[in-house]
Amino acid sequence: MARYTGPRWKLSRRLGISLSGTGKELKRPYPPGEHGPNQRRKLSEYGIQLQEKQKLRFMYGVNEKQFRSLFEQAGKMKGVHGENFMKLLESRLDNLVYRLGFARTRAQARQLVVHGHVTVNGRKVDRPSYRVKPGEVIGLREKSRNLSIVKEALEERDFLPEYLTFDENKMEGTYTRLPERDELPAEVNERMIVEYYSR
Repeated sequence: MARYTGPRWKLSRRLGISLSGTGKELKRPYPPGEHGPNQRRKLSEYGIQLQEKQKLRFMYGVNEKQFRSLFEQAGKMKGVHGENFMKLLESRLDNLVYRLGFARTRAQARQLVVHGHVTVNGRKVDRPSYRVKPGEVIGLREKSRNLSIVKEALEERDFLPEYLTFDENKMEGTYTRLPERDELPAEVNERMIVEYYSR
Protein backbone atom coordinates (compact mmCIF):
# COMPACT_ATOMS: atom_id res chain seq x y z
CA MET A 1 0.00 0.00 0.00
CA ALA A 2 1.40 3.40 -1.00
CA ARG A 3 1.95 6.30 1.37
CA TYR A 4 -1.16 8.35 2.13
CA THR A 5 -1.26 11.60 0.14
CA GLY A 6 -4.90 12.63 0.68
CA PRO A 7 -6.32 15.46 2.84
CA ARG A 8 -4.54 15.30 6.21
CA TRP A 9 -6.94 17.57 8.10
CA LYS A 10 -9.86 15.24 7.39
CA LEU A 11 -7.73 12.32 8.50
CA SER A 12 -6.73 14.12 11.70
CA ARG A 13 -10.37 14.83 12.54
CA ARG A 14 -11.38 11.23 11.83
CA LEU A 15 -8.64 9.86 14.12
CA GLY A 16 -9.11 12.58 16.74
CA ILE A 17 -5.44 13.67 16.87
CA SER A 18 -3.33 16.38 15.25
CA LEU A 19 -1.13 14.67 12.66
CA SER A 20 0.75 17.90 11.89
CA GLY A 21 1.53 18.59 15.55
CA THR A 22 0.05 22.10 15.37
CA GLY A 23 -3.46 21.24 16.61
CA LYS A 24 -5.07 23.51 14.00
CA GLU A 25 -6.96 20.61 12.43
CA LEU A 26 -8.98 19.99 15.59
CA LYS A 27 -10.79 23.33 15.79
CA ARG A 28 -13.85 21.23 14.97
CA PRO A 29 -13.32 18.24 17.30
CA TYR A 30 -15.59 15.78 15.54
CA PRO A 31 -15.19 13.51 12.49
CA PRO A 32 -15.62 15.03 9.02
CA GLY A 33 -18.76 14.29 7.08
CA GLU A 34 -22.30 15.40 6.34
CA HIS A 35 -23.65 14.78 9.84
CA GLY A 36 -20.78 16.46 11.65
CA PRO A 37 -21.01 16.31 15.45
CA ASN A 38 -24.23 14.27 15.32
CA GLN A 39 -22.44 11.12 14.15
CA ARG A 40 -22.86 8.25 16.58
CA ARG A 41 -20.13 5.70 16.25
CA LYS A 42 -19.52 2.90 18.70
CA LEU A 43 -16.35 1.15 17.69
CA SER A 44 -15.81 -2.56 18.25
CA GLU A 45 -12.66 -3.74 20.03
CA TYR A 46 -11.12 -4.48 16.64
CA GLY A 47 -12.10 -0.98 15.44
CA ILE A 48 -10.37 0.62 18.43
CA GLN A 49 -7.21 -1.43 17.84
CA LEU A 50 -7.21 -0.51 14.14
CA GLN A 51 -7.72 3.17 14.95
CA GLU A 52 -4.73 3.18 17.35
CA LYS A 53 -2.59 1.51 14.69
CA GLN A 54 -3.67 4.05 12.06
CA LYS A 55 -2.99 6.97 14.43
CA LEU A 56 0.64 5.93 14.85
CA ARG A 57 1.14 4.96 11.21
CA PHE A 58 -0.20 8.25 9.81
CA MET A 59 1.54 10.29 12.52
CA TYR A 60 4.95 9.06 11.35
CA GLY A 61 3.95 8.89 7.65
CA VAL A 62 4.94 5.24 7.21
CA ASN A 63 3.35 2.80 4.77
CA GLU A 64 1.86 -0.47 6.04
CA LYS A 65 4.71 -2.72 4.87
CA GLN A 66 7.39 -0.63 6.61
CA PHE A 67 5.20 -0.28 9.68
CA ARG A 68 4.69 -4.05 10.02
CA SER A 69 8.40 -4.71 9.40
CA LEU A 70 9.40 -2.30 12.19
CA PHE A 71 6.84 -3.90 14.49
CA GLU A 72 8.42 -7.32 13.92
CA GLN A 73 11.92 -5.92 14.54
CA ALA A 74 10.70 -4.43 17.83
CA GLY A 75 9.49 -7.88 18.90
CA LYS A 76 13.07 -9.20 18.70
CA MET A 77 14.41 -6.52 21.05
CA LYS A 78 14.62 -6.78 24.83
CA GLY A 79 11.94 -4.90 26.74
CA VAL A 80 8.29 -4.05 26.14
CA HIS A 81 7.24 -4.74 22.55
CA GLY A 82 4.98 -1.69 22.10
CA GLU A 83 7.47 0.74 23.65
CA ASN A 84 10.34 -0.65 21.58
CA PHE A 85 8.21 -0.19 18.47
CA MET A 86 7.58 3.47 19.25
CA LYS A 87 11.28 4.01 19.97
CA LEU A 88 12.16 2.59 16.54
CA LEU A 89 9.67 4.94 14.88
CA GLU A 90 11.07 7.88 16.86
CA SER A 91 14.62 6.95 15.68
CA ARG A 92 13.75 7.44 11.99
CA LEU A 93 15.82 10.19 10.37
CA ASP A 94 12.82 12.16 9.04
CA ASN A 95 11.26 12.21 12.51
CA LEU A 96 14.46 13.44 14.21
CA VAL A 97 14.89 16.18 11.58
CA TYR A 98 11.36 17.29 12.54
CA ARG A 99 12.10 17.02 16.30
CA LEU A 100 15.27 19.12 15.92
CA GLY A 101 13.19 21.87 14.35
CA PHE A 102 14.67 21.84 10.83
CA ALA A 103 11.12 21.36 9.52
CA ARG A 104 7.63 22.31 10.73
CA THR A 105 6.08 18.92 9.96
CA ARG A 106 7.27 15.36 9.44
CA ALA A 107 6.22 15.57 5.78
CA GLN A 108 8.45 18.63 5.32
CA ALA A 109 11.28 16.84 7.14
CA ARG A 110 10.87 13.85 4.84
CA GLN A 111 11.20 16.14 1.82
CA LEU A 112 14.38 17.73 3.22
CA VAL A 113 15.91 14.27 3.63
CA VAL A 114 14.84 12.97 0.20
CA HIS A 115 16.22 16.09 -1.52
CA GLY A 116 19.63 15.47 0.02
CA HIS A 117 19.83 18.41 2.44
CA VAL A 118 20.48 16.30 5.58
CA THR A 119 23.69 14.70 6.84
CA VAL A 120 24.37 12.07 9.50
CA ASN A 121 27.89 12.20 10.98
CA GLY A 122 28.87 14.50 8.10
CA ARG A 123 27.68 12.15 5.33
CA LYS A 124 24.65 12.89 3.15
CA VAL A 125 21.75 10.52 3.84
CA ASP A 126 18.65 10.70 1.63
CA ARG A 127 16.61 7.84 3.14
CA PRO A 128 13.85 9.08 5.50
CA SER A 129 13.62 5.60 7.06
CA TYR A 130 17.32 5.59 8.06
CA ARG A 131 17.51 4.49 11.69
CA VAL A 132 19.64 6.94 13.66
CA LYS A 133 21.67 5.39 16.47
CA PRO A 134 22.32 7.13 19.80
CA GLY A 135 25.45 9.28 19.51
CA GLU A 136 24.99 10.07 15.81
CA VAL A 137 24.98 13.73 14.73
CA ILE A 138 22.30 15.08 12.39
CA GLY A 139 23.10 18.24 10.45
CA LEU A 140 22.47 20.11 7.22
CA ARG A 141 24.75 20.35 4.20
CA GLU A 142 26.65 23.63 3.98
CA LYS A 143 24.58 24.99 1.08
CA SER A 144 21.30 23.95 2.75
CA ARG A 145 21.77 25.94 5.97
CA ASN A 146 20.41 29.14 4.43
CA LEU A 147 17.15 27.61 3.19
CA SER A 148 14.26 29.88 4.19
CA ILE A 149 12.01 26.97 5.26
CA VAL A 150 14.73 25.75 7.65
CA LYS A 151 15.30 29.21 9.15
CA GLU A 152 11.55 29.77 9.61
CA ALA A 153 11.07 26.32 11.17
CA LEU A 154 13.94 26.88 13.64
CA GLU A 155 12.50 30.26 14.64
CA GLU A 156 9.12 28.64 15.35
CA ARG A 157 10.54 25.69 17.32
CA ASP A 158 9.38 25.97 20.92
CA PHE A 159 10.43 22.58 22.30
CA LEU A 160 13.43 20.25 22.03
CA PRO A 161 13.11 16.72 23.49
CA GLU A 162 15.59 15.78 26.22
CA TYR A 163 17.03 12.94 24.15
CA LEU A 164 18.36 15.49 21.62
CA THR A 165 20.95 18.25 21.93
CA PHE A 166 21.28 21.10 19.44
CA ASP A 167 24.30 23.26 18.57
CA GLU A 168 23.01 26.48 16.99
CA ASN A 169 26.47 27.55 15.75
CA LYS A 170 27.08 24.33 13.83
CA MET A 171 23.37 23.88 12.96
CA GLU A 172 23.45 20.24 14.03
CA GLY A 173 21.86 18.06 16.67
CA THR A 174 22.92 14.87 18.46
CA TYR A 175 20.64 11.93 19.21
CA THR A 176 21.98 11.31 22.70
CA ARG A 177 19.84 8.34 23.79
CA LEU A 178 16.68 6.36 23.07
CA PRO A 179 13.58 8.17 24.36
CA GLU A 180 11.60 7.04 27.42
CA ARG A 181 7.91 6.14 27.04
CA ASP A 182 6.75 9.37 28.72
CA GLU A 183 8.65 11.36 26.06
CA LEU A 184 6.72 9.68 23.21
CA PRO A 185 3.21 10.57 21.91
CA ALA A 186 0.80 10.15 24.83
CA GLU A 187 -2.32 10.02 22.62
CA VAL A 188 -1.37 6.56 21.28
CA ASN A 189 -2.07 3.33 23.16
CA GLU A 190 0.68 1.04 21.90
CA ARG A 191 -0.74 -2.00 23.71
CA MET A 192 -3.75 -1.89 21.39
CA ILE A 193 -1.38 -2.02 18.40
CA VAL A 194 0.37 -5.08 19.83
CA GLU A 195 -3.06 -6.71 20.32
CA TYR A 196 -4.04 -5.78 16.75
CA TYR A 197 -1.02 -7.53 15.24
CA SER A 198 -1.26 -10.47 17.67
CA ARG A 199 -4.74 -11.49 16.48
